[in-house]
Formats: sequence, structure tokens, C-alpha cells
Amino acid sequence: MPAPYLSPAQSVSAAPARIAPLAIHAHTVTSALGAGLQAMQAAVRQQRHGLVPNADNTMGHGAPALATAIGAVAGLDDAALPTHWVDWDCRATRLVWMGLQGDNFMAQAQAAVQRHGAHRVGCVLGTSGSTIAASEFAYRHLAADGGFPPALQLRALHSPHALTAFAAMALGVQGPAATVSTACSSSARVFGQAERWLRLGLVDAVVVGGVDSLCDSILYGFHALGLVSPRPCQPFDAARQGISVGEAVGFALLQRSSDSGAQAGQLQLLGYGESNDAHHMSSPHPQGLGAELALDDALARAGVAATDVDYLNLHGTGTPANDAVEAALVARRYRSDVHASATKGLTGHTMGAAGMIEAALCLMALDSGWCSGSAQVSTVDPAFEQPFQQQLQLKPQQRTVHLAASHSFGFGGNNCVLLLGRSADAASNKHG
Repeated sequence: MPAPYLSPAQSVSAAPARIAPLAIHAHTVTSALGAGLQAMQAAVRQQRHGLVPNADNTMGHGAPALATAIGAVAGLDDAALPTHWVDWDCRATRLVWMGLQGDNFMAQAQAAVQRHGAHRVGCVLGTSGSTIAASEFAYRHLAADGGFPPALQLRALHSPHALTAFAAMALGVQGPAATVSTACSSSARVFGQAERWLRLGLVDAVVVGGVDSLCDSILYGFHALGLVSPRPCQPFDAARQGISVGEAVGFALLQRSSDSGAQAGQLQLLGYGESNDAHHMSSPHPQGLGAELALDDALARAGVAATDVDYLNLHGTGTPANDAVEAALVARRYRSDVHASATKGLTGHTMGAAGMIEAALCLMALDSGWCSGSAQVSTVDPAFEQPFQQQLQLKPQQRTVHLAASHSFGFGGNNCVLLLGRSADAASNKHG
């Protein structure tokens, strides 16, 4: 028997307290759209996606190639790690290293280490697959004694925490380090973890991020669930058939706004909301209970209303059930003229990196006014309510954005909503 729908007011006794905004001092992303923020913005403005056919089996691990589209990062095959990191070399760590080079991020993170001390800077990354592709490869190429080949014998490499450990070492960070693995909400939830560390005084700065590289376990796992689209994904389209798997990496450097000497216009994390409705292992709650709980908690922490949101980055996987639930939530909670967009048609679904990539798209909207369109979408599903038909924007637009929201909903009902703004809006718009 289906679980009865309970409104957030019926389900939660008290809203979380409002938080102090956090300053976002630096951020960067690398995806199938290219390396760095400029590449992402250029692709968004041109509505140029990075999805390519998987016919050549880009992962190169010997499994039969699925007939689908993937979002692969160019150049990883030729981007070996520096020689002093050779024991860590695999596709996923190469992606981390490439990401750290973007937008001068490594230098800015290392400057924070020098400023605060290595033990006062934390690192928390989100991932779904971590370095599992390296483990897949090792099992396919066992040594004569039945063990892993010599190049892949580093025990720490074959771990869910490997990418966080590698990033922390590369940056010289020695404070708290944690890996969040809540499927597709992983790198959205890292922002909440960072806020708690900073609020409790455990650290003075936190490197947050998300990373997932292409691997057979994720691709074939989603295929086994019948969720992989044979063509580039079409979120919220009447003809949508599922997801396109992508890979990406992104990082941000967070500090307390009160400690940062932030100038007007400083990008900020204003609020976050997390929930777990535990309705089903892979399907969302049919009325979006968990997603709405996460939204309400984010709004309470930021001290704003859903109707204040100017730009909304949708989770928008392209699967029938998930998109329908999210469309209903957006229609009933956001204003009719919010610019909502589904961006996985540009990058593919980058799993544990999705929250970070989509937060960066929100920061782009705040910083430049460019709001992404919904690539690959031609006909919005007529079954969705009328407000959503107006809210979902198919083409990129430039507009004034004071408050941006990002939805991230993962397997098992792991939900997260982020609210992002700028310090210049704190006094005039009460967004800080």
C-alpha cells in the first residue's frame, strides 16, 4: 500500500535555525563541456552539449559498448599524474588533478592553507564510484600470482575515500577529511558538511567538491535498472527515455563570511536542506515528500521563501518518474516566472559530481546573469502541470539573478537543495 502523503508541516516539528552565509572564495568545474568556468559559460550560452556516442567505448575497459551517449572529459587518457603521484594514477585521480588546475583553484586553496594553517583547512568531496574503475581494471589484469598488477597495488587507491585523500594531499590540507556518497546528491551535501564544520569552529576554511569518472559499474548498473537512454538524455521531454552518464569534477573554497573580508558581490552559500525519505531504493517518494523537506529546510536556513528564487537548476535526470515528481514540486512551490532549467542534457548525469557542477551553474547565473537552457528538450511533457510548462526554459537567457536554487536528489531518497546568492543582496533583498 503506498505511503500516505504528509506535508512538511505534518512531518517536521521545527524548522532549522537560520545560518550565517558562507563566502565562496573560489570555484572551478571541468566536465564534458570543457575545463574551467569559461568553457562552461561558453557552452551554456551556445547551448552546446558535450554528449557523444559511446560506440568507441570511451572507458576502454574491454566491456561491450552500450548504445548510449556519454559525457566524457577530453584529454584524460593523455593526462598522467606527475611522477611523484604515480602510485595514484588512474582515470578518477587524473580527473581530480585536472580539476584542481582549473581557474587557479589550487593556488587559492593552497593560499588558504598558508593563511590558516594546514590543520585548520578541511576537505570534503562527494562521489558515487570513487576509483572503482581502477579496481575493475585491476581485476581484469591480475598478475601471475593472482594479485593486482604492480601499478595498481596501492591499497589506499581502492577505497571510497581515495579521491578525497588524494585531493587533500595534493593541496596540503591536513584538517578534517570526509567523503560523502549519497548517490546523485553527494556533492551537494558537501556544502552542508562544510557549514557545520565552520559553524562549530573545527576549521577556518573547507575545500568542497565532487568527482566521478566514467566506469563500467555505474554505466552498466544504471543499464541493468533500465534507466539509460539510447540517445542523449531529454529531461522533462515527452519523449524522455532515461539518463546519459557523464563524468566531471568541481571544487569550491568556503569560509565564514565574517572572516573573509568579503566585498559587495561576494558569492555565498545562503542555505542548504537535506533529507532522506527512504521511500524506495531507486524511486522518489511519489509526492516528492523528501525533496520538499529538503527545500523547506534550505529556505529556513537562508531566511527566504521559494518565491524569492530567480533561477532554479533542476535535478532533471530524464527518467519518467523522477522528472514527474520534480515537475509537480516546482509547479506548487516556485513562482510562475522563475527561470528553471535542466542541464544534464549538456553534461550528462555526472553522478557524485552533479551537485557541484549544478551549483557552479547557479553561481554562473548569479555572477554573469546567464541562466542555462534545457538542452535536448523539444517538447515539454504535456502531462506536467501548467505552471511547470511556463517555468521550464528551453533556451539560455540573461537576466538579473539575486537568489539561485539547485536541486539534487539521489538513490534511496537522499535529497539536497542548495540556495546561493551574493553579499551585495544581503541588505536590499534579505538574501544574506
